[in-house]
Amino acid sequence: MAYGVVGAVSLALLGLTACGGEDPAPAAPRAGDSAAANPTTSEKVEVLDEVTVQRIQYPTEDADPEQNWADLYLPAGEQRVDSIPLVVLIHGGAWQSQLGAQIFEPLARDLAGRGMAVYNVEYRRVGSGGGWPTTFRDVANALDHVVAVDRRFPQLTTDDELVVGHSAGAQLAVWGGTRHKLEDDEVGSRPAFRPTRVVSLAGPLDMVYAATHGDDRIVKVLGGTPKQVPDRYTSVDPIQNIDPDTPVIAIHGTADRMVSPENSRRYVAAVQKKGGEAKAVLIPNGDHGSVVTSTAPEYPKVLDIITDASAADIDDVDDVQG
Repeated sequence: MAYGVVGAVSLALLGLTACGGEDPAPAAPRAGDSAAANPTTSEKVEVLDEVTVQRIQYPTEDADPEQNWADLYLPAGEQRVDSIPLVVLIHGGAWQSQLGAQIFEPLARDLAGRGMAVYNVEYRRVGSGGGWPTTFRDVANALDHVVAVDRRFPQLTTDDELVVGHSAGAQLAVWGGTRHKLEDDEVGSRPAFRPTRVVSLAGPLDMVYAATHGDDRIVKVLGGTPKQVPDRYTSVDPIQNIDPDTPVIAIHGTADRMVSPENSRRYVAAVQKKGGEAKAVLIPNGDHGSVVTSTAPEYPKVLDIITDASAADIDDVDDVQG
């Protein structure tokens, strides 16, 4: 079984790379600065003519500069302080090195085209220095670095933000939204940045169920089966780390043969049983890759759902379909 955008994504998409440089764009003044205090006379608000991309290196243990980075997409238009909502993207690929953050380039640009800032995370995976616990530590540190990114780019809002993940990245995204519940000695505990809403795209949100139903990729990234390393599953399995106060939308294609839609159904039912807010959106005939493929008929609906979730409103999202 494999994750990520596979046959549904063209070779051209897989070949895309993010652009940008190390130096940040000039930051807009924060409230309280002399310029911001009298905006009618002295404030100069930066205006971008087009979507721009900045490469951000985030700190993590034994960092690899070729993999420990995120691309920050800034939308065109005025860059006023605390005016642009941030969406974090975490790509899939079975926690393995074959697919990277470049597969989310089209989605990142489309979201930026809708007025959002996008933080597209790369991280080490199995086959490129990742696995347990490195992959999970990298993603946790990339999320926590949002605090520093906000200082460099004060036009971002980071107090009530959305994380979106696909496939393995969906597991990491949902886990990222509940890290505040971890014990101090667990990987990723004591987060500096906590997303308040999550969108899962074809995610293995019940890792024990998936691992015991033929998903050897989970066994590989965690270094064992649920019986062999139960504490690791307990720590990172989304269904075992539910926060009823963190709304989750679980999108899944009904024709997904790589990650069973049952993962989303089981997770949403468990959240609702705990009194939390979660919705499953099952897309008829959608497969594992089509939910994130810009040329697929399902893609506009996915884009709309992410846009609605970014606005802190999941009530308008359709419930289970098909």
